[in-house]
Amino acid sequence: MSQLAIYNPANGEPIAELAADDERSVAAKAEAARAAQPAWAARSLEERKACMVRFRDGVVRDLEALAVTMTRETGKPISMSRSELNGLLGRIDFFVGMVGPVTATETVFDEGGMKERIEHMPLGVVGNISAWNYPWFVGCNVIVPALLTGNAVLYKPSEYASLTGLEIARLLHQAGVPRDVFTPLVGAGPVGAALLAQKIDGLFFTGSHATGVRIAQAVGSRLVKLQLELGGKDPTYVCDDADPKAAAQSLADGAMYNTGQSCCSVERIYVHEKIHDAFVAAFIETVKGFKVGDPMREDTYIGPLTRAAQLDVLDAQVADAKVQGATLHTGGHRLPGPGNWYAPTVISEAHHGMALMKEESFGPIIGIQKVTGDEEAVRLMNDTRYGLTAGVYSRNAERAQAVLSRVNAGSLYWNCCDRVSPRLPWSGFGDSGIGVTLSTYGIETFTRPRAWHLKFTG
Repeated sequence: MSQLAIYNPANGEPIAELAADDERSVAAKAEAARAAQPAWAARSLEERKACMVRFRDGVVRDLEALAVTMTRETGKPISMSRSELNGLLGRIDFFVGMVGPVTATETVFDEGGMKERIEHMPLGVVGNISAWNYPWFVGCNVIVPALLTGNAVLYKPSEYASLTGLEIARLLHQAGVPRDVFTPLVGAGPVGAALLAQKIDGLFFTGSHATGVRIAQAVGSRLVKLQLELGGKDPTYVCDDADPKAAAQSLADGAMYNTGQSCCSVERIYVHEKIHDAFVAAFIETVKGFKVGDPMREDTYIGPLTRAAQLDVLDAQVADAKVQGATLHTGGHRLPGPGNWYAPTVISEAHHGMALMKEESFGPIIGIQKVTGDEEAVRLMNDTRYGLTAGVYSRNAERAQAVLSRVNAGSLYWNCCDRVSPRLPWSGFGDSGIGVTLSTYGIETFTRPRAWHLKFTG
């Protein structure tokens, strides 16, 4: 069996070597999951809910050690790792609280001796290829509702968050989920490809658009239920009636939180010409105040990039923007020393001829473009192949909602950004993916409805 090496992105030092799966081990684990799933589905919902409550208790008990593991392998600042784990608790509570009402058998007709009923059945064996940027959030958005609804889960964490993936497995097994019902798969792309080759009933993927397309092509002919949470180039428009300083402070956090490596990071900003200069000045001041440093330090806000390859993407976007006349206010370069470090970067005078405003950055960089008003802002916000989130800052609720209603995005924000709620569906338009996680829809998606026609005869 091959090995998967884990490195600390803050300094490049090795952390661990893990035994990686291969085609044979993936096939064996898939077969075991198939055999174990019916017994898990036959357990009462209360038993499965009790397992998830014990899982939650394990997260609370081990939270500090789990945060350290996540920070060491992803580079996420330790305060943000703790925030992710604490935020997970509310998501678990939501899924546990709502799974009963969502999946309850429903009688929809009962008249003249004929009864019609809807039953919710588990999909069966679910494959989940997850992401590294929020490994607990993204993973558990699938894992928890899938297990609650009676599915077995084959879980391939990102190779950049494998230690965290194994911790999720440890806590689930300690909580009473059988090992064959929740099975981690360790490795990089070939292990994901081996998972796709198995007999599965659903595939849930979070990652890049390019990989999502390859997955869709691989499983499409088999009519497997497929959900893809892909990239975004999330826009925000700052209206002329907004407070430029307050908007700048909020959006700087929305763009740079988790070193810009969030699915819903603000990636491009359009500012009304009347307040553009004041906004840019306040934005630069805010970003310059962000502490860059060791992600294990409590005061660190900007850590290293998780993936070294993304440094080349950011370098290329900055070079392209400068050649085309953009103004670089701060950053725009790698930081010295070992590890994957990039200076927080603010660029104004941006336009849509630049890759910075068209292609996903996924790093601590932002492009700001001046606009003449709402019409131009809407046109530019929709000038994208993505459609994950979009926002508007304005004192006028009616105006903001009128703008947002015309933007093609799955999540809309007024005077806030980079926010995810377990009560609301998470979905995207266009190349941002297909399917839904979170909310009651994100529970129902792990079931298939079955129709009962019951005729009572004398």
